Amino acid sequence: MSDKRMGNVREAVAVFETVETLQAAIDELESSGFDRAELSLLASDRAVEEKLGHVYKRTEELEDDPDVPTIAYVSTEAIGDAEAALIGAPMYVAAYTAAGIMTAVGGPLAATIAASLAAGGAGAAIGGVLAAMFDRRHADYLQTQLEHGGLLLWVRTRDAEHERRAKEILSKHSAHDVHIHG
Repeated sequence: MSDKRMGNVREAVAVFETVETLQAAIDELESSGFDRAELSLLASDRAVEEKLGHVYKRTEELEDDPDVPTIAYVSTEAIGDAEAALIGAPMYVAAYTAAGIMTAVGGPLAATIAASLAAGGAGAAIGGVLAAMFDRRHADYLQTQLEHGGLLLWVRTRDAEHERRAKEILSKHSAHDVHIHG
């Protein structure tokens, strides 16, 4: 969640109309020395409503609200890693469990291999369902933000030069309503 309530945090804020332009801006920010920990996005509708006590209509209403809940930016690579873990972990657990059981009961090697493969396949299928649910939730989050007028990105800045660079990069990538607040 946001630490903006502390009052000494200055941020560049911008609204993006597509996921692609948001991602391009984030990629350039990171390659220009901004840390991923300095980037945050608007939290879910439910979190915003719970924190602020009301539903918002447009993302622009929330740009400069120090109490608006935010979430840390998570890269697409990290999302891919999470999905791989959701698929791989159940597969390995199931396969190793089946192999352990077959070995414990003294099953033949061919049956142990077959049981491991079958259990691993079932585990991968369960993991695939979990990854699809994760993917759907992330896509729904992005779509909801876009329906409210865009994807809000806040970039914590350290000094005037940092602010200038952040604004320049955000504007370069088709963001609108780019400004500094604190």
